Parts: sequence; structure tokens; C-alpha cells
Amino acid sequence: MMNRRIDHLVVAVHDLDRAGSFYQRLGFQVGARNRHPWGTENRIVQLAQSFIELITVGEGAAIAPHQERSFSFGAFVQNYLSRREGLAMLVLDSQDAEADAALFADKGIGSFEPFRFERSGRRPDGSETKVAFTLAFASSEGAPHAGFFVCQQHYPENFWNPEFQRHDNKATGISAVALAAPNPEGYRAFLTAFTGTEPTSPDRDDLSFRLGESHFDVLTQDDAAEIYASIEAELDQPSFVAFGVRVENIGRQATWLDAAEIPYQHIGSRLIVPASAAFGVAIAFEPT
Repeated sequence: MMNRRIDHLVVAVHDLDRAGSFYQRLGFQVGARNRHPWGTENRIVQLAQSFIELITVGEGAAIAPHQERSFSFGAFVQNYLSRREGLAMLVLDSQDAEADAALFADKGIGSFEPFRFERSGRRPDGSETKVAFTLAFASSEGAPHAGFFVCQQHYPENFWNPEFQRHDNKATGISAVALAAPNPEGYRAFLTAFTGTEPTSPDRDDLSFRLGESHFDVLTQDDAAEIYASIEAELDQPSFVAFGVRVENIGRQATWLDAAEIPYQHIGSRLIVPASAAFGVAIAFEPT
């Protein structure tokens, strides 16, 4: 067993700039538009140890299809967007993606070759820099529309920057991710192999995996709707429906959302922006 953390969340959207503007209204600093070599384009919300990747398929994209030993990140995003917008993929950190690809193959959750790529990035002063990543994918036949992979950063000093982590909402990190599933227990073995940790069971139906300072919860649709108020879930298969973000002052965040005229519900100590207002995924703000 290992102690992985959440590296990032992939939120697929049709209009990248409109999504970026919405996240700015939520109080986040949103990075400039980047383009992957195959044509997907993203904007990033960077936190201290993780980030939110807003992604779309850009004009002139040349998306490679999935192959037996090759998982196509671009094809997954493209296929997801043909159905809906929302939280498409959960990404954990990796110190050695090639070793993780071999581990996933050994555990029977993915026999894909590791995938390395590079792209240009921007420093806070606007100058260009290079970032590079190797990805190792896992896959469950029972969850075709929920993506799972780990990510190794080869030039982390070029990617992570405190200047990008200064947000008006004082966000400090991702606290939780929620997957709604008809039968959470049916995904215990796959997700234990993927996360490298054994889950706890908050009640008889749900599972919760500890990931560093965050947790990944697998919930029935009813439980997810009760916890996150308004979700957009698949009825017959697992789908990511929500994530949580810690902020320093929840009262200040409520004032910020009010001023931005963004709808939310105050449930316990959390402020929850419904999926219908947030590109298909509910967002819960909670106190640090």
C-alpha cells in the first residue's frame, strides 16, 4: 500500500473561456490557455499540491483513437464531451509512471503503455517554460465514463509556483472528490488497486479512500445527492459528481459568491455550488 495524493482533477467543458471566467467568479486565479500536442486545450487552477484542469477540444485537434495498449487521453475527453460536461477524470500523483503502469498491468486494472508528452508553459512573468509529464492509465469496464490515471511531473520546478496559488477566495487545497455509483462495493477492488489504499466504509453502502490530506468517496446516487444537494449523475454507471475545496474563511466565501451572483446552498459548514451552475459538477467550499 502507498500514500498517493490527488494530483489534479480534469473538468471537461465545451467553452473553455466561459468556464475560466466562471472559476474566476468563484474566486480562483485561472491560468492562461495551453494546448496539448494532439489538440486538447486547458486552463489551470493551481493549488499548493494539486490543481483543477479545465479542458476542451481545440480547433484543428488531431485526436488519436484508443488502441489495445494505448489509452488516448484526447479521445476520452472528446467522447466525454459528446455526452456531457463535468468532472471527467481523477488523477493521482506518481513518482515513477512507468513502474505504476507495470503495477496496474500486474493488478489487472490497465495494460496500457505509459504516455509521455511535453508542452510549453508560462511563468508568472509571462515568459515561456517547458513542462513534461508521463501518465499511467487504469480502466474499469464497469466505469467507462470515469477516467483514472496517475501523473509524473518531470520538471515540477517549472510547473508549481506560489504566484499561481494566490486566489481571491483564499483556497488552500482540494478536500474531497465524489464518485456516484449504483453499487459502490462493486468498485472496491479496482479502486483499492488504483489508489494503493484500503477504504473505510462510512456506512454500509459507501466507501472512502484517504489520499494524502484529501479523501475520495464512492457514494450511492442518493447519498451523493444528500451530501452535495444538486448533482448530475449517470443512473446506470459510475460518474464523478462533485469535489470539495478548502478555503480560509467560509463566511468571506459566501459574501464573494453573493457578490458574483453565483447560486449556492449552505449545508452545515459548507457552501455548495450546484452542478447545474458549475459545468456539470457540484463544488463544495469548506473551511480549512
